[in-house]
Parts: sequence; structure tokens; C-alpha cells
Amino acid sequence: MLPPASSSWVEEHRCAVWRYLRLLGASADEADDLSQETLLAGCVAERPPGERAGPFLRGIARNHWLRTRRWWRRRREREVALAVDELWSTTMEPNAGEDLLDQLRHCVQLLQPRARQALEMHYRDGLGWHDIAAQLGQKLNGTKTLAQRARQALRACIERRTT
Repeated sequence: MLPPASSSWVEEHRCAVWRYLRLLGASADEADDLSQETLLAGCVAERPPGERAGPFLRGIARNHWLRTRRWWRRRREREVALAVDELWSTTMEPNAGEDLLDQLRHCVQLLQPRARQALEMHYRDGLGWHDIAAQLGQKLNGTKTLAQRARQALRACIERRTT
């Protein structure tokens, strides 16, 4: 339980922090959670007095909000990693994945040339999607869709070959 001075300080700034988070783009539920985290961090820290409390809390709130955005951006990467782990555990042979690599190489050769080229440029050559789109003469979204479909085709091909 917070001391009475902290309770009044929290109540004084709660609505402003919540509204600031909503303005940043947080949903109402997300703003509720982030406001609580922000105000708790503010109570634990050395609170600045008066007019400096608002900018101080907005800085904490912004950092919490940005951290959740980075988490969601990495969510897709975590999903891919989990899928790879699942595929690895179901197809792994004692030869440390050499069979899986052979299957992948075979499946890559079955891709349409443009899709294979996009994946090679990204994964082998390390190019970003903007550069790949420019080299292929496509829009960025079209290139990303092409790569996404190619990865799905590779996964389906490998799964067919392992079952």
C-alpha cells in the first residue's frame, strides 16, 4: 500500500498519464496497464515536485509504451522461431540437421525464380526489403508478400518431404 502522500500524487497524475498513452496510440486497456506501471515507477523513483512531475511521468510512460511496441514487433520473429523449433524437433535426425538442409536446398530449387531470387537476396546477400523491391521492380508490399508466400511454400515442401 502506498503512503497517503503517494496516493494523492498518483491520483493527481493518473488521468493525464492515461490520456497521454492514449494519444500515443495505446488501447484503453493497454493505457490502463501502462499507467499503473508508470505511476508505480514514479512512486518508487525520486519524484520531481510540481510542474516537473508531468514531463517526468510522460517520459516513463513513453518508455513503457515503446517497450511494448518493440515486444509486438518481435512477436512475429518469436512465432517463426517457435515454428522452426517445432519443425526441428519433429524432423531432426542424429546428423545435426544435414537432412533438413538438403530438403531445404531441394525445396528452394522448386520455388518460382522471382521468389527464390528475393529470398536469396535477403538471406544470402543481406539486402533489405526496400533494396530488393527496387531491384525486382516491385512495390515494397508486393516484395514482402512474395517472400512470405515463398517461406510458406518452403515450409509446406519440407513438411511434405518429412512425412
